[in-house]
Amino acid sequence: MPSAPTLRSPVTIACARLLGIAILASCLVLTACKSGAEGDADKAKTEAEQKAAQDTVPVEVARVSRQAIAASYTGTAPLEARGESQVVAKTSGVALQVLVEVGQQVRAGQVLIRLDSDRAALQAAQSAAQMRKLEANYNRSLQLSKQQMVSANDLDQLKFDLENARAVNRLANLEMSYANVTAPIAGVIAERSIKAGNFVQINTPIFRIVDTSRLEATLNVPERELATLKAGLPVQLQVDALPGRPFLGRVDRVAPVIDSGSGTFRVICAFESGGLLQPGMFGRIKIDYDQRADALVVPRVALLDDEGDPAVFAVKSGKAARVPVKLGYIDGQWAEIRSGLAEGAQVVVAGKTALRDGTLVQVLGAPGAKPAVAATPAAKQN
Repeated sequence: MPSAPTLRSPVTIACARLLGIAILASCLVLTACKSGAEGDADKAKTEAEQKAAQDTVPVEVARVSRQAIAASYTGTAPLEARGESQVVAKTSGVALQVLVEVGQQVRAGQVLIRLDSDRAALQAAQSAAQMRKLEANYNRSLQLSKQQMVSANDLDQLKFDLENARAVNRLANLEMSYANVTAPIAGVIAERSIKAGNFVQINTPIFRIVDTSRLEATLNVPERELATLKAGLPVQLQVDALPGRPFLGRVDRVAPVIDSGSGTFRVICAFESGGLLQPGMFGRIKIDYDQRADALVVPRVALLDDEGDPAVFAVKSGKAARVPVKLGYIDGQWAEIRSGLAEGAQVVVAGKTALRDGTLVQVLGAPGAKPAVAATPAAKQN
C-alpha cells in the first residue's frame, strides 16, 4: 500500500523560513565586511603613494662627460688706441685752408692745414740775400788773402758771419715750412678745433689724431698669475657694443713689476681693429694659458655653493647623494673634475636647492618617469 503523505506542521515551516533568512543575512554581512576591508586597503595604498610622491623631489640631471677644456684668466678693461697725437701749430698765422674733417683717415706727413706764410717767406728771402752777400765777400777775401792783401783775422770774421747768415736762412725756411701743418702719425681725425680764417697761436692744439688700426687693453692681474701669463698667449675679446662677435688678439707684453699697494701687475693685450673696434669700448677679455684635450667635465651649474668644499649631488638608485669632488680648470660653463666622479655618472643641474643627502628624486625627462601624484586636497569645512 502506498505510504501516506507526510504532513508538516505550521511550526516546522516557520522555523525553516527563519533559518534561511539567518543564512542570507550572514552572507550579506560577510560580503559587506570583505568589501570594507578591500576599500581600506586601497585607500591606504593611495595614501602611501601620495606621501611617497610628496617626498620625491623632481630634478634635472646631466652626465659626466669628456671634452677639451682650457685654463684661462678673465678680466675687463677699456680699449685704448696704441697711437695718439695732439697736433699743434709750430708757428702763428691765419688759417687759410683746413684740408681735413673729423672722422677722416690721414697718413703720416699729410698736410692738414695751411697757414699764412707771407711774413716767414719775406724773412727767408731777406736772410737768403744777406747770405749771398756774405758768400761773395768771403770768396773775394779768400782770393785776396792768397796775395796777402787780407789779414787772416778779417778772413775768419767773414767766415763766421757767413756761417751765421746760413743758419739764419735755414731757420727762416724752417719757419716758413711750419705754415703747412702735417700729421705726425697715421690715423683718424678724432677732434678738430680750428676753422678756416681763424688766427692760430703757436703751440696751440688744433687736431687730435688716433691710430685705430691697433688697439690695446691693459689688465691689472693678481700676482699669483705672474708665472702663467706670458707674451704671445692667445686672447679672446668680446665688447658690449658688438654682442656675439668675438675678436682674437694676443698678449703683447707683460710688465712684471708688482704694485705693492694692489698686489697686481699689468698685462697688455693687443687687437687688430678690423674697422669695427674703437677706442673707449668696454671689453671682456679671456686669456687661455693651458688646455687639456680629454678632461672629465660637468656643467658648472652642478656645483654646490659650498665655500672651500666643492661637491655635487649625484643620482644613485633614485636618491640624491652628496659627492665631494676635486676641481681642475673652470672654463665658462664647464668645470673639470679631477676626482670624485666617474664618466657617465648623473649629476643634478636643476632642483638641487631642495635636496639633502638621501633625498628621493625623480629625474625629469628620463624614460619611464612618471609625474608626481598631487596630494588630494582636504575637504572644505562648512
